[in-house]
Amino acid sequence: MELTTFWFIAIAILFIGYFVLEGFDFGVGILLPVLGRDDRERRVVINTIGPVWDGNEVWVIAAGGAMFAAFPEWYATVFSGFYLPLLLILAALIVRGVAFEYRGKRHEAQWRARWDKTIVVGSLLPAVLWGIAFANIVRGVPLDASGEFVGNLWTLLSPYALLGGLTTLALFVLHGAVFLALKTTGEVRDRANRLARRVGPATAAIAVGFLGWTLAEVGADLATGVVMAAAAAALLGGLAANRVRREGWAFTGTAAAIGLAVTALFLALFPNVLPSTLDPAHSLTTTNAASTPYTLGIMTWVALIFLPLVMGYQAWSYWVFRKRIGVSNIPA
Repeated sequence: MELTTFWFIAIAILFIGYFVLEGFDFGVGILLPVLGRDDRERRVVINTIGPVWDGNEVWVIAAGGAMFAAFPEWYATVFSGFYLPLLLILAALIVRGVAFEYRGKRHEAQWRARWDKTIVVGSLLPAVLWGIAFANIVRGVPLDASGEFVGNLWTLLSPYALLGGLTTLALFVLHGAVFLALKTTGEVRDRANRLARRVGPATAAIAVGFLGWTLAEVGADLATGVVMAAAAAALLGGLAANRVRREGWAFTGTAAAIGLAVTALFLALFPNVLPSTLDPAHSLTTTNAASTPYTLGIMTWVALIFLPLVMGYQAWSYWVFRKRIGVSNIPA
């Protein structure tokens, strides 16, 4: 396998890990005022992701770093062309992290309510904007002969891209609800289970619509279609498991659905990394956007040494904080 292909796959895996793990983070943040009816219940909701949310964000940092080093042309074009959406995502992630840290510093209801709203907005914005960004990456954007983005903000807000944003928002809300049903006890668990049952069918319809539009838009091959079908099947399996209160299997289903859907998008994209809608000859590919073989070789050795350590540490942290929590675990 060529190193350019290896690093395309590696970046795909990093984004899959990010969307699966940070996806339920975003969903939990969005659902904070919906499933937490008072301060102790909201603390339960926040504590389900308290030990892991910052570790989950490491995946997107690693993905961005890998893009910068392995495909600098791709990184430069995406981060300049998608400047405003990515800046909004960064700002949202920063204020969301601040909100988690500062919410408990004072006991006044108004203080905590203000930070709760910040958590909701800081979770909702990235959930929508990541979908818009990836829909544009897969469908392509106007690139000139030098690979520069020549569109504007409205170019990125096509109906297809907006459906992509709605899809990630719906999937992350469902994923977050299923995660909360898995990690909590009592009323919060029951509400999360009921909410997942209510939003599940609409989420499935939106996701299938977006994947179907993607197939029609990019003319993907059989393998991509099979992976998309597997993603839809995993989502339906997760919804069925949630209906019979098998939360572990339900979470496995929604996680697999998100992972397979992102896999399908990268399959549809390859060997391009950013197609041009003006002329296919202007597209950035794994060949013309890549770093030198020497750089890719060094990156490969670094990744082979350190990536297992990072994944092992994160798996250990999930194991340590694996138990359910409820209102009885929260001091009054």
